[in-house]
Amino acid sequence: MLTAFLLFFPVAAALLLHFAKGNAARVLALGAALVEFAVAVFAAVSASMNMAPGNSAAAYTPFSINIPWIESAGINFHIGLDGLSLLMVLLTTFLVPLIILASFRHNYPNASAFYALILFMQTGLIGVFVSLDAFLFYFFWEVALIPIYFIAGVWGSERRIAVTFKFFLYTIIGSLFMLAAFVYLYFQTDVNNAGLTSDISAFYNLTLTASQQAWVFWLIFIAFAVKMPIFPFHTWQPDTYTESPVPATMLLSGIMLKMGIYGTLRWLLPIVPLGTSQWGKLVMILSVIGIIYGAIIAIRQRDMKRLIAYSSLSHVGLMAAGVFSLTFMGLQGAVIQMLAHGVNVVGMFFIGDIIQRRTGTRQISELGGLTKHTPLLSVCFLVLLLGTVALPLTNGFVGEFLLLAGVYQYNPWLGAVAGVTIILAAVYLLRMFQRVMLGPETSFTSTIQDLTGSELAVLVPLIVLVFWIGLFPNTFLRISEPAVLQILALVNR
Repeated sequence: MLTAFLLFFPVAAALLLHFAKGNAARVLALGAALVEFAVAVFAAVSASMNMAPGNSAAAYTPFSINIPWIESAGINFHIGLDGLSLLMVLLTTFLVPLIILASFRHNYPNASAFYALILFMQTGLIGVFVSLDAFLFYFFWEVALIPIYFIAGVWGSERRIAVTFKFFLYTIIGSLFMLAAFVYLYFQTDVNNAGLTSDISAFYNLTLTASQQAWVFWLIFIAFAVKMPIFPFHTWQPDTYTESPVPATMLLSGIMLKMGIYGTLRWLLPIVPLGTSQWGKLVMILSVIGIIYGAIIAIRQRDMKRLIAYSSLSHVGLMAAGVFSLTFMGLQGAVIQMLAHGVNVVGMFFIGDIIQRRTGTRQISELGGLTKHTPLLSVCFLVLLLGTVALPLTNGFVGEFLLLAGVYQYNPWLGAVAGVTIILAAVYLLRMFQRVMLGPETSFTSTIQDLTGSELAVLVPLIVLVFWIGLFPNTFLRISEPAVLQILALVNR
């Protein structure tokens, strides 16, 4: 029942928000998000306590619910949590209350609708991470898209309509390819007149030919590649991140892009291992191109928010490369880096929002010398930046080390090229910090205020995670290990 509570409680809270106005709406939304996080932590502790020592050969799926949904068609409401989905649920429930709290400094019109949409989106996101039926997964995949479309389209900046429509179009077209693949796979499950089913286990057990898997691979992969996004499916991302309100940008970058990486691990690799083997090298090359492309474009940016957007693109390319290395280190690195990236990118976008609210600009050339009167802001900014750069003992180092090791095992030359991301990230991020915080003094230097209590309440938990993941990565890696081993066993069967 815990899984059902995690899935449906945000919807119930969102419906209650329609009876709240102004400050009451955001306080109620924050309270609901904190309750959701507490339940997720309880689920994680319960799962960890019940894991059998040494039983790492099979994924652990507690809190499973499997009841008929469309019984005549063999479609079930099948949800559950294993180590992989549990970490994604924890990331979602950890970040959502911080994103809501980060929005308190903005006065969004029709606040009850704004926060209700955030909670509706949380249900869609969690639904994606816990679904064990293909059509249920597709349903929540689309459910997660609708709220963010309205959040970005209604509360975004001047170009929000055109930019949001482009994002919606890319995503919906990619999703339709995935739906077509699921329908095809569904009709392949009626083996020996056993009946049609869309359960994930039935999809895992299909015996498709190499040619069938090849084109099914691309139908599913396109949907995930758009969501991550991977070069060259990324063109919607920079504008959408820049034009959306900051909470929407945090949701997109911190959580929603993880849907694509998670979907690749959960659905793509185990279902079409031969298709993955056939086309994996091309995807690896595209991912490495995205790593370098995103970093080079980030170096040229003069807008803080846009620079962070391209930085995210570069880091996602490395995660995708790690996944398609099909190595234990690569997959574990992708899982831990999803957590690290979610923490770091939300913190970086929030820092950019704080600076913009105090100065009225995001242009790096117009800023400078801010650290003189903002020691707390400077420290928080630097810690999150160093985590993004993958400094040892921070969260980014663990993930990037495992990812690069996995890519190197796959191909030393691709591993060497992918490793350039660390150098380029240091170039554009440290240069941004130097110019904004340590550069020549500007008119903002003497007037800017340091962090407030509510801003620290957002940044301190993020910084704790920067060091927790960096110093004690096994806290998370041991949770995901059984699921990762099961994925690799399915791929190598």
